[in-house]
Amino acid sequence: MAWDAHSFEAWSRVERSAKDGDLYASRPRTAGRSVKRALDLQLAITALVLLSPLLLLVAMIVKFSDRGPVFYSHTRIGFGGAPFGCLKFRTMKTDASAQLSELLQNSAAARSEWEATRKLKDDPRITAVGDILRRSSLDELPQLFNVLRGEMSLVGPRPITAEELPRYGEHIWAYMAVRPGLTGHWQTSGRNDVSYEHRVSLDVHYLNNWSLGRDLIIIAKTIPALFSQRGSY
Repeated sequence: MAWDAHSFEAWSRVERSAKDGDLYASRPRTAGRSVKRALDLQLAITALVLLSPLLLLVAMIVKFSDRGPVFYSHTRIGFGGAPFGCLKFRTMKTDASAQLSELLQNSAAARSEWEATRKLKDDPRITAVGDILRRSSLDELPQLFNVLRGEMSLVGPRPITAEELPRYGEHIWAYMAVRPGLTGHWQTSGRNDVSYEHRVSLDVHYLNNWSLGRDLIIIAKTIPALFSQRGSY
């Protein structure tokens, strides 16, 4: 991965914060955090009200497509390292875990891809309805409830699992210093086409350069990024 001076400085600042034993040293200032949380609540409530017919329609389609659960809650690591259930519309078959285990056991290529990115481009576990939801990112709309509950923010790092924590190494402080986001730099920079190393650097850059205006820019960029469907699988 290519590093520029700005990226190196961003990493260094987070490292110093971690070594000093202060998880919160690099977080946005107190007033800014309060404004960010207020904006999260206002926009999340507005979005849920406006999108309620769409949410109901998607829920009905998911339910009647294969009679399985409508929602899927997957444990992710949140602010300060606290685990939470990240909500999504279910996009996978009900026996997805068993299918994944079998696939990784029998396919070296799939196992290599999974170990590198925790994703599969041609994932046999995804339902026909789920494929549409993923490519349009409609499956992530239930995370608005995570935002209301204070587990996520509208903008922040991509929520990760406990298994992904070692990939951040000593820079995990950059991730845990803010709430993970429904969208973020990773969403507007290619999503799953972005390497894991670059994704981590984006999280660090976001933390060290946070501003309310930057959040609004990312939100505005998310809409065309969703329509482009780049890296959505």
